[in-house]
Amino acid sequence: QVQLVESGGGLVQPGGSLRLSCAASGFIFGRSDMSWYRQAPGKERELVATITGIGGTNYKDSVKGRFTISRDNYKNTVYLQMNSLKPEDTAVYYCAARPQYVARPTIYWGQGIQVTVSS
Repeated sequence: QVQLVESGGGLVQPGGSLRLSCAASGFIFGRSDMSWYRQAPGKERELVATITGIGGTNYKDSVKGRFTISRDNYKNTVYLQMNSLKPEDTAVYYCAARPQYVARPTIYWGQGIQVTVSS
């Protein structure tokens, strides 16, 4: 049973920091690209950051220099360190996994976790 369980969200002031965690199980974590997406009210879900199984990363331009995605393949956990947060970062953040060892493109989704940046 695939599970992606997010934690670490909440309310933070502009300029503050949060660290999101996503604990994964039920698939081969080390052979899966892991991503964080977010969706603000009334907007489409957007890709924030991706990390490959060996640590290569890509970021949405607006979060470069502020957010860092990382993973621990022994703990089957992916993280998103968010610094210098802005109100426009407010969204539901979703952890996602793309197994690279299956022939059919597959994506697994977490339940989403709220991040609110407000004073």
